[in-house]
Amino acid sequence: MKVTAQDSTKRWSEEKAWDWYNKQPWLCGFNYIPAYAINYTAMWDKTSFDPVAIDKELALAQSTGMNVLRAVLQYAVYADDPAYFLKTLDKFMAICDKHHIKFVPALFDDCVFGINSDPHIGKQPEPLKGWYAWAWSPSPGHSMVTDTATYPKLEAYVKAVIDRFKNDSRILFWDLYNEPTNGGLGSMTLPLLKRVITTAQNEHPAQPLSVDVWNNNQRLNDIVLAGSDIISFHNYGNKEQLENEIKELKKHNRPLINTEWMNRPNGSTIATNLEVFYKEKVGCMLWGLVNGKTQTDLPWGHRPGDPIPKVWQHDLFHGDFKPYDPIEIATIKKYTSEANGNASAKN
Repeated sequence: MKVTAQDSTKRWSEEKAWDWYNKQPWLCGFNYIPAYAINYTAMWDKTSFDPVAIDKELALAQSTGMNVLRAVLQYAVYADDPAYFLKTLDKFMAICDKHHIKFVPALFDDCVFGINSDPHIGKQPEPLKGWYAWAWSPSPGHSMVTDTATYPKLEAYVKAVIDRFKNDSRILFWDLYNEPTNGGLGSMTLPLLKRVITTAQNEHPAQPLSVDVWNNNQRLNDIVLAGSDIISFHNYGNKEQLENEIKELKKHNRPLINTEWMNRPNGSTIATNLEVFYKEKVGCMLWGLVNGKTQTDLPWGHRPGDPIPKVWQHDLFHGDFKPYDPIEIATIKKYTSEANGNASAKN
C-alpha cells in the first residue's frame, strides 16, 4: 500500500510520530460501548448517558491492566445540543482518567448491521434477540455522507470537537473515521473522508491523527495512509494473518496501533494473538468489554432463529461481570503487568 503525496506537508514526520509513540506505554485496550447501549447514539444521548454504569465497567477494565479504549462519537447527539455533547465527552474522559485509561475517539462511522442507516436521537430500539447489532447507528448517517450540502455542518463538528480537546492529554489520538466506505457506501464516502482529514489537520492537535486501514481497497488506503500520522488498522485474522499484516504495514516506518481485533471463531484470539502485539510492540484494542444490548457475542450476520454458537465472537465479560473465559483475563493481566514492569524499570 503506497502512500501518496496528498496532504504530506500537514502530516507528522516519521520522527515526530516515533517520538510520540516511544513516550507511550505498551497500549492494550478495547473498543467500548456500555452494556446498556444498543448503539453509540444510546451511549451519548441525553436520555440514556449513564456515567455510573460507565464507571463500573471501566473499573472492571482497569482491573485487567488495560490502559486505552476506543469509542465512536455520534454526530446526531452533537447536532442536537453541541454544548451538552462536549460537556458529556468531558465527563466521559474524566471517568476514563480516573481509571488510568486513555481515550481514542472515532468521529465518524459508516457501519450498518441492521435497521438503521441514519441515527435518530432519543429513546433507541430494544434488542432483537439473535440479531448482531441490529440497531447499530452510523455517524453521521448515510444520508449526510452522500449529500455534500451537509459537509459544512460536519466540518463544523470536527472543528468544534477537536478544538475543544486538542491539547487534552486524556485523548491518545484522533481516529477520524471508522471503516469508511463500509455499509454499502463504497466510494461515495471518499469526498467526506478527504474533507474530514483536511479539516482535522488544520486544527493542529497535539495528538496524532489516523484513519484505520481495514480492507484491501487501494484507492481508499492511499487516502487513509496519506492522512495518518500513525498507522492504525483492523485485523480479525488468525496469528499468521496478523503477523503478515504487521510485517506489511511496518514498511511505512510509522508506529502501528491495531484498533480492532478478536474474533474467536475466526482464529483471532487472546491465546494466540495478544503475544504477537506485545512482542511486535504494536498497540491493540480488542472488540468488546461487557456483553450487552449489541449482542456482539454473536457472529456478524447472525439472525433470529440461527443456531447460537457455543463460542463468542467478541466481548470479555458477561453482563454480571463474570469473565467469558478466566484464562483470557489472566493472559491480558500477564502481558499488561509485564509491560508495566518493563516501563517502570526504564524509568
